[in-house]
Amino acid sequence: MSAEIAIEKKKLTNPPLELHYLGDRVLRQTAKRIARVDENIRQIVRQMLQTMYSKDGVGLAAPQVGINKQLIVIDCEPDNSTNPPLVLINPVIKQVSKELTSAQEGCLSIPGVYMSVTRPEEVEIAYKDENGCPKTSKARDLLGRCIQHEMDHLNGIVFVDRINNFLSLTQELSEHGFSIQAVKHIP
Repeated sequence: MSAEIAIEKKKLTNPPLELHYLGDRVLRQTAKRIARVDENIRQIVRQMLQTMYSKDGVGLAAPQVGINKQLIVIDCEPDNSTNPPLVLINPVIKQVSKELTSAQEGCLSIPGVYMSVTRPEEVEIAYKDENGCPKTSKARDLLGRCIQHEMDHLNGIVFVDRINNFLSLTQELSEHGFSIQAVKHIP
């Protein structure tokens, strides 16, 4: 990661960006591609990272903070200052494994709700980094799951859309003040 993006991994009392929550229509929009990676985009990346660390997240997509751009920040080791965060600009899934795995997921846009989601075990993506350089990468485990979860946000999908157990989902959402009406089930 370049020094121009490096920020301290700490919680801020007033993070620079405001999170949007399940039910807010900005979470349902399809994000627009970024035409040029410049200092403005890098500033958004810094603000997204500061907001993500402040809210104890490991991933954040631009639509979650009301920015309609194909931009994701991920840090699966927020307590490790030597591990740089991953910046994905205009990410595209090139390939997914046939093997599926289920694991608990949560989301900064649906605080307190954690449910098991089935996703491909491994994913291969193409993207641009914070300097606009094209990259490809394969990921599995937490990073692979996080990439898929955040890429869903770029397509107007939230993880609860992937839950098939409506009874559990309705109960979990209502316990945390969210409505099942905000869910758009993906078969």
